[in-house]
Amino acid sequence: MRAAHTHVESRRSRPATAWQVARLGARDSVPAAGDWIPASVPGAVQLDWARARGLPDPYYGSNVRAYGGLEDSYWLYRTQIPRVAHRSNERLVFACAGVDYECEVRIGGTHALSHRGIYTPFEIDVSLVPPGTALEVLLFPAPKRHALPADRSQASHVTKPAVSYGWDWHPRLIPLGLCEQAGFEVRPRVHLRHVDFAYTLSEDLSSAELRVSVESSDPAARHTWRLSDPQGGVAAEGRGPGGRLENPRLWWTHDHGGPALYTLEVTLAGEDTVRRKVGFRRVRLVMYPGQWDADNSMPKSRDKPPVTFELNGRRIFAKGSNWVCPDIFHGRVDAGTYRPLLELARGAHFNLLRCWGGAPAPREEFFEMCDEMGLLVWQEFPLACNLYPDDPAYLETLERESRALIRRVRQHPCLGLWVGGNELFNSWSRMTDQSLPLRLLNRNCYDLDPLTPFLPTSPIEGLGHGDYRFRNRGLDAFEIFQRASCNGYPEFGCPGASPVEYLRTFIPPEELWPPREGTSWEVHHGLRGWEGDANSWLFLNTLEDYFGPSASLEQMVSRSTWLQVEGYRSLFEEARRQQPRCSMALSWCYNEPWPSAANNSIVNWPARPKPSYGAVQAACRPVLASARIPRFQWRAGETFTAELWMLNDSAEALPGGTLTAELVLGAGRSRLSQWTFPGLAPQENLRGPAVSMELPGAAAAEFVLELSVSPRADWSSTYRLSLRAAGLPPLPK
Repeated sequence: MRAAHTHVESRRSRPATAWQVARLGARDSVPAAGDWIPASVPGAVQLDWARARGLPDPYYGSNVRAYGGLEDSYWLYRTQIPRVAHRSNERLVFACAGVDYECEVRIGGTHALSHRGIYTPFEIDVSLVPPGTALEVLLFPAPKRHALPADRSQASHVTKPAVSYGWDWHPRLIPLGLCEQAGFEVRPRVHLRHVDFAYTLSEDLSSAELRVSVESSDPAARHTWRLSDPQGGVAAEGRGPGGRLENPRLWWTHDHGGPALYTLEVTLAGEDTVRRKVGFRRVRLVMYPGQWDADNSMPKSRDKPPVTFELNGRRIFAKGSNWVCPDIFHGRVDAGTYRPLLELARGAHFNLLRCWGGAPAPREEFFEMCDEMGLLVWQEFPLACNLYPDDPAYLETLERESRALIRRVRQHPCLGLWVGGNELFNSWSRMTDQSLPLRLLNRNCYDLDPLTPFLPTSPIEGLGHGDYRFRNRGLDAFEIFQRASCNGYPEFGCPGASPVEYLRTFIPPEELWPPREGTSWEVHHGLRGWEGDANSWLFLNTLEDYFGPSASLEQMVSRSTWLQVEGYRSLFEEARRQQPRCSMALSWCYNEPWPSAANNSIVNWPARPKPSYGAVQAACRPVLASARIPRFQWRAGETFTAELWMLNDSAEALPGGTLTAELVLGAGRSRLSQWTFPGLAPQENLRGPAVSMELPGAAAAEFVLELSVSPRADWSSTYRLSLRAAGLPPLPK
């Protein structure tokens, strides 16, 4: 229920700022003239050092190892106070939106302030400092608990995102630097520091009580505001904090309406103006229909918490994925990074993205685009898979960083949920709802954004994480989810190798085939990627179990892709078939920060869809014919079975039709059933007949189940399944 990013409109200028950086041997070292190198801001010291010293591309081969240890140095940035003309009623300010991760600022060699944190901005008035005076930012080494293993646990006492300390899809490369905008600004003496737009919708959503509040350099200065509707007409305006809007156009996800956006303009004392997009919507987490009565046995514990999204009074099924950092270096991520990824997400029929807590929270451009595209955002705080402490020093930083993040992100209508962090109630983290960091985050969300839902972590009762393999303990992905009964699935994965032409761009030719440990296949997480498993994420053992040994790189990739395509198709569709108890399907993961040899992602870095993207896109269509198929691989002579469904996530009642199910094996085609289904109610699924057929003893290695819908061919679906070769033994259990 908040506004979008602030755009400053009047009487502010930003003189160009030239930065240099030097690597120090010790905190108090004085760099020699030849130690200084050009620095890009925002950016990372590793990128500056690589350009100046000729380090190889960290994304190719095993080159990332050349960057090890750079995070353990002190680094000194420097620039100069610019010579700019400014009036007596204007101020020259040095403003920094955040630092990765800890620094102190010196002006003319004198300490000006100390700072810690990516999300908390700071500024210094330098109007009276002589032009040409040096402004320096001393960057501290990356925080590490050195007594612990070189993994994410070293970040368990700080708010620096843990992903860069090493993950199963992210190398151990820990960026440092001025990762946000940092430079000088000339602004009016009387200026806006923060604008907040909030509102309360009436229960029937027919009116909104508006609240426009500002923080300024002069508390006595008065402001005026104007709200323009999506067509540009004046919807409301006023002086002071209050107002009312009748019949607001509501912001919806793209699949349930349109993301209507208004424009808010606020002017302070005729001196300073900001303009931003705003949207009206009400989002809640609610119990699914009948949930209160699902278990009345005694003795009785608490019911599972509500996890069904309700947008503007309508329950919606959340379809999407887990958004992770789109680049190793957060400092170089910009609007050009976000847009192609978000357009692909919308094109896949996603309506929700989970911004995972192990990675840096996205920039403003990300949320602005989600506002514009009608994508809900689940935003987590920077806690993931660690036992974060109750000690005062950590809590002080978390307090400041979380409040800064809330104040920024609450401004966006796309914000749908706050979550304390990832997998904090699990055995590897061992936090509980009594842990002080989570109590602090809950309090801050209530204080600053009380109408946006909050959960302490995911998973929580009713929400399921996993599995992340196509086959585990004798069950394939089809079987695993058909046996599951969660209220939502915010993480599940199915790994697949990257396409051959993509692999050739970052794996040296001499290492491409066969995949071997100790090569780029391992560095890029094709082998030993996850939990020390030598097979992850390629899972060559699984491929061999299903199909026998692969004879070439192309054959291996083709087989791996087949499993990921059909695995993800089955997982998304099964979650949808479990409505209304299940209300959420978010795959792990959507994107990746660098080229991976194999991964659960459906989009390769930087924004290249894998073949599985098309399968997910098909499985997330608002309306489709679906088959519940017991498993992926069958044997000749077995009786194939499937259960037919029509799935409707749309808010519309739709006419009935005819679903024809056919099995295609080689040149043969057999009709299994023709089902004339009635009209589809809004947001309801329709269960149809079961079909069966004995599979012939043909030599084919695969067969296809086709579901054709008349008169709506766009609702049709196809499943490509494996027919086990006669010479292969039964699958190992």
